[in-house]
Amino acid sequence: MTADFQTLEVIQEREHVETVALSRPEAANALNTRMGEELVAYFEALAMTPSRLRCVILTGAGEKAFCAGGDLKERNGMSVEAWAAQHLVFERMARALVNCPVPIIAAVNGAAYGGGCEIAAACDFIYASEGATFALTEVKLGIIPGAGGTQSMARAVGERRAKELILTGRSFSAADALEWGFVNAVCPADALTGRALDTAMRISINAPLAVRQAKQAIARSSGLSLSDGMAFEIEAYNRLVPTEDRLEGVRAFNEKRAPLFRGC
Repeated sequence: MTADFQTLEVIQEREHVETVALSRPEAANALNTRMGEELVAYFEALAMTPSRLRCVILTGAGEKAFCAGGDLKERNGMSVEAWAAQHLVFERMARALVNCPVPIIAAVNGAAYGGGCEIAAACDFIYASEGATFALTEVKLGIIPGAGGTQSMARAVGERRAKELILTGRSFSAADALEWGFVNAVCPADALTGRALDTAMRISINAPLAVRQAKQAIARSSGLSLSDGMAFEIEAYNRLVPTEDRLEGVRAFNEKRAPLFRGC
């Protein structure tokens, strides 16, 4: 990705893995219009050329914040029309994250509040540092989560817990998030990047078409009955049978070597 971003730092970690860091350190990586637009640009471009990468790590620049939420200084005094126009960007951003065919790992290295918590929740799964904190504080500002937070939180922790967190707006720790199933693992701050990169590399050596089909089948199943979900799974499975990667996987197993997947 060669775009000239102002609020994102994109680092090529390995051949098939990139790290995207939310980078507005002077504002605790708060989400402003420009950051929303750049996240849309990055992830929509990736959706158009998913073969370019096999995994993305999304994190925050610095050590204190993943993303402190919407930039309230930018929003101060906004007209209703300007607020609505900005929120359309944030809605498109959330959809770009959720619908990205390439797996996204959130590496939450500090505060993830409001929109920052929603960005993390829109990723496929989350690793958090021991000092990370989370909150959906929108009700304290006269609004509600509007970038998928009411949906993703309820799916992750259950309806009753989600209501408690969203209606109170209270923060919760990384340990709480792990206990409730919101994050997958908690690790020391200095080990967070390594843990996310290790998992990204494990994903990247697998057949990329199979990974993308599996991701889609899992994501779609939450809105389907078991029988419909299984039918969708078979459709996703059958698309992989004619691929060269399927043939390579079986060949490599029988030849007792690591497979070399090409995404075709």
